[in-house]
Amino acid sequence: MGRSKAACWIEAMRLRTLPVSLAGVIYSVGLGLATWHFSLVPAILCLVFALLAQIASNFANEYYDFKRGFDRVGREGPRRGVTEGDITPDAMKRATFATLGVACAVGCLLVALYGEWWMYVAGVLIALGVMAYSTGPYPLSHHGLGEIAVICFFGIVPVCLTYMLMGGLWGWWLFAAAAGIGLMGANVLIVNNYRDVEDDRSVGKHTLAVILGRRAMRAVYFANGILALILTLPGWLASSQLWWLVPAIYLVGHTALWLRLGQLDGARLNPLLGMTAVLMLVYAVGFLLTVVLS
Repeated sequence: MGRSKAACWIEAMRLRTLPVSLAGVIYSVGLGLATWHFSLVPAILCLVFALLAQIASNFANEYYDFKRGFDRVGREGPRRGVTEGDITPDAMKRATFATLGVACAVGCLLVALYGEWWMYVAGVLIALGVMAYSTGPYPLSHHGLGEIAVICFFGIVPVCLTYMLMGGLWGWWLFAAAAGIGLMGANVLIVNNYRDVEDDRSVGKHTLAVILGRRAMRAVYFANGILALILTLPGWLASSQLWWLVPAIYLVGHTALWLRLGQLDGARLNPLLGMTAVLMLVYAVGFLLTVVLS
């Protein structure tokens, strides 16, 4: 029996990775509540924008990797609909720009209602970043800069902008916490590229995993989680007497996933990718609930 078109498009969205975009906004909402800077409508619009931007990025990555010949039939990672013939390249290209266009419309509405002029510039940079990750004269994901892009666009940007659009003020503490969330998101990409290192090396795609090797990437994965906890610690200290509970859960889960990373390879790493993303979401939701209940 053939695969339905709906199933192919849902798979192209890469649902396992979407907790990454949700986590940054949810964590920022927790910061807003903790500092009395919370507003429901901009928070919801930021959540919608973040999801649409990530889906557009996932679509673009699939389309442009296909165009550059970086994907092959039967790859270890999730099925690529364009490469496997489930989705035509033109359809994926149209979906990429349509999704990005809707995201830009939501972003413009958000800034018009709650933001400042310079946030339009930030929005343009985000849109360019969505595309620059996979295409352009120097695709970030093909030159060892994918993890840096994730830290920026799934940590620093959503946490800081959501907080400021809700009425909060920028500060170095906010930037540090946002970078911590970004490091958690980068770990999701690390698992993805760790799994695909042989495929990527064979087609000349220079991810950080290809450049540094698997052993080094396992060390980076572990260090990212520890540094993320340190950078987000000030927010927890201001929440409640049980501030240590969710960070402790994250630390145990992160260590367990790190140990598994060294034991698995190939397609067996796919669940680990999803669990890394879910652990990040659990951390953000746990922070939000801790603030609400304190």
